[in-house]
Amino acid sequence: MKNENLYWIDSLRVLATFSVVFLHISSEILPQYGSVSNFDWWVGNIYDSSVRFCVPVFLMISGVLILSKTYESIGEYLKKRVLRILFPFLFWSIIYITKDIFFKFLHGEEMSLTEILKFSIIKLKNGACFHLWYIYMIIGLYLFFPIIGKWLNKSNKQELKYFIGIWLITIFAKLPFIKEIFPNIDLTYFSGYIGFPILGYYVNITIFSNSYKEKAISILLILTGILITIFGTFFITNYEGSFNHRFYDYLTPNVILVSVGVFLLFKNLAKCDTKISPVISFFSRYSYGVYLVHILVYILILSVFSKFGFSYSFLNPIVGIPIMSVLCFIISILIIWIINKLPYGKYISG
Repeated sequence: MKNENLYWIDSLRVLATFSVVFLHISSEILPQYGSVSNFDWWVGNIYDSSVRFCVPVFLMISGVLILSKTYESIGEYLKKRVLRILFPFLFWSIIYITKDIFFKFLHGEEMSLTEILKFSIIKLKNGACFHLWYIYMIIGLYLFFPIIGKWLNKSNKQELKYFIGIWLITIFAKLPFIKEIFPNIDLTYFSGYIGFPILGYYVNITIFSNSYKEKAISILLILTGILITIFGTFFITNYEGSFNHRFYDYLTPNVILVSVGVFLLFKNLAKCDTKISPVISFFSRYSYGVYLVHILVYILILSVFSKFGFSYSFLNPIVGIPIMSVLCFIISILIIWIINKLPYGKYISG
């Protein structure tokens, strides 16, 4: 399969990137259940529930762009794919570690050189910042892609449905009531995040004869998934008396519904336009860098805003969260763009 006329992928990547920023800013309210107003918490819940598709969509995009390609050798693949994400990841990991060490010294904590090295190694092992879990996960998938890609390119749709079907079974088998009665069958090789790239690959090659039907299905999937996430999160949180993020997990049926719906919707909209906006192209180019740097930018924005008494709720969470998200997104883009213009900057900017 040739990757032609995939302009919509850039738009989808930009949406997913902004959604990650939006998610991390809106999620600040959620653990404060019971200590913030019900209105503020519901705003955070609705916003967060609406953008949970971001990580699955990133993985589905990878399935379209990477799994459909062939490479002359494993070495060529590793150079083009794995090293491309590895160097920026290491650079920004060091930046986040340096930030943590700086704040430790700022708060009067003394650390010897040995302690600094030990702290840095532990951070690199487990993740220098909470959002970098995704990079550890995607590196593992990328290492497996050359193997699974060979199979995909020689498989028919029935075989793809077979894999996706069992993958979905593993998703449902983890649900609280089902896992108690599900047989102890080892489905490890069908489980986890590998399902999203294969799902993206499959959805992309599936042609709907009726574009209106495709659009209607995508909207139905999005609305159904979001509503389940919103109200499921509320009911389980209200029942337990503290925030429970079970319905927010990416490997849940409700989030999968939204992810497939968003993917289908953008694929359908691509039929209306064969060219991409230069602005979208620009944002898409620096999306990986934005993912890496946006938490640092958000911390800096909060530190500046806090001096003036501002936060995500400085006006109202309904307005404050989107404003903070746009500000964080734009500043992150500018930082990555500037670094990219420096000598050898493209190797570390992302």
